[in-house]
Amino acid sequence: MSRGRVVVAMSGGVDSSIAAALLVEQGYEVIGVTLNVWPKQSQEEAVPRADACCALGAVEDARRVAQKLVIPHYVLNYRDLFAEQVIADFVEEYRRGRTPNPCIRCNERIKFAALPERIAGLGADYLATGHYVRLSLDATSGRYRLRQAVDPGKDQSYVLYMLTQHQLARCLFPLGWYRKEAARALARELDLVVADKPDSQEICFVTSGRYGDYLTLVDPTLGAPGPIYDLSGNDVGRHRGIAFYTVGQRHGLGLALGRPTYVVRIDAADNAIVVGAWEDLFARECVVAQTRWLSIEKPDSPIRATVKVRYHARPAQASLVPGPEGITRVTFDEPQRAITPGQAAVFYEEDLVLGGGTIL
Repeated sequence: MSRGRVVVAMSGGVDSSIAAALLVEQGYEVIGVTLNVWPKQSQEEAVPRADACCALGAVEDARRVAQKLVIPHYVLNYRDLFAEQVIADFVEEYRRGRTPNPCIRCNERIKFAALPERIAGLGADYLATGHYVRLSLDATSGRYRLRQAVDPGKDQSYVLYMLTQHQLARCLFPLGWYRKEAARALARELDLVVADKPDSQEICFVTSGRYGDYLTLVDPTLGAPGPIYDLSGNDVGRHRGIAFYTVGQRHGLGLALGRPTYVVRIDAADNAIVVGAWEDLFARECVVAQTRWLSIEKPDSPIRATVKVRYHARPAQASLVPGPEGITRVTFDEPQRAITPGQAAVFYEEDLVLGGGTIL
């Protein structure tokens, strides 16, 4: 007997392919879907990179895997919604002088929101993805708990902190207990065409591989030159457009100040970049907006946690003070480098994802 019907979001990569294979092996009735989110630039079709999850070749790879696994496969058109909810947000955040994480927006608004609504007509009990995370139900609290994967190098809990209990109740993450090497070995054993396909490393819709070039193509004002100031307000140079800079950046400033210089702030209102020394990058506190509490209820008093301020950052010990309207103040035990507005701050208790929000 089938354990239920599950739709697997198949990106054409090895992880989602193995997720589908594992669920077939576990006795689920599996249906594969691939999202068409290929961007448009002006009136011309963009040419996605070969390694992007939205590339034309990725759809064909997913289809070939589905044929190998003998499961149905569908391609769903999400171009307009993706442009409205992910790409437009990406550009707007840069207009505000912030550095966003579009993978988080895609998960929040497309994969785990719009997609479940669309696949309801398929009678699916679950939605599965190839994310490396672990999910369990706590018998005492009745809450679903999201934990980091057993493979720390592949853990993707950082980009899923915003999921709700309702969403988690219908999710399956088969790869959370696997290491990447084991997943690839299984793909080879099953003779899947994606077994040795490289992981996608860049934002899928940035077809040139350079964020600044893409952003200025979409919005030329982001490429408008402006002043570079030091922390004393002195005009020390000119920048080529705020799209080309992020907090902590050293290279590409074009300055000769006799000392290493880094971007410490982006002032979008004045189209200015503020630079300083290495030590000026460090801060003890940050304010987090739109906080979501995942594995626990919102605390009614300050709590201790470890916090990641970017995807590949090392978790740091901190105190969290939850406030009204989704605001949380984070105070680190030790100063943290390049805390960047627009990035996510994700809270952990050991391997348990407590929640997170956007650095304000």
